Amino acid sequence: MKSDLTANYIRSALDYDQDTGAFTWRKRPREHFATQRAWNRCNARFPGTEAGTVDAYGYSKISVGHVDYLAHRLAWLYMTGEWPAAQIDHINCDKLDNRFCNLRQATNAENIRNSRKPSTNTSGLKGVSWHKPNNKWRVQISANGSKRHLGYFDEDKLDEAAAAYERAAKALHGEFARVS
Repeated sequence: MKSDLTANYIRSALDYDQDTGAFTWRKRPREHFATQRAWNRCNARFPGTEAGTVDAYGYSKISVGHVDYLAHRLAWLYMTGEWPAAQIDHINCDKLDNRFCNLRQATNAENIRNSRKPSTNTSGLKGVSWHKPNNKWRVQISANGSKRHLGYFDEDKLDEAAAAYERAAKALHGEFARVS
């Protein structure tokens, strides 16, 4: 979703610390407000306070002009001057870590590749699951819209199964490979 919000407007309303990822409200110019009373009320309450709240999905959001924006997208706009063309990926998978060095543009597929193992995972390893019919560990990876079978491994060869997934993830997913 592209917005009419500009980097200059965000920079006039918020300060962003690229080393911590925190946004704080600035004292805003009078022209941002419809009435003198609204300007007085806003500048009396907010300057210097941390901006944003955590939404139901665990992301930080900031309301600017009565519209909620994800803080990581605002950080990208603030630092680059442009809305991100795609999704913004948190490299370390921490949804609240909005340091600029932890953000990168990503396609949906790349963003998914850089995800942690599902909470339903029982092996403790990404891409590895127990296959009851064979009584072996099964290793699979998704790439380019399809699942690829990487092999079956004996019960005592879990480390080999993990290594097979890691090799494939690095080869297929490059910088977006996440193995844990």
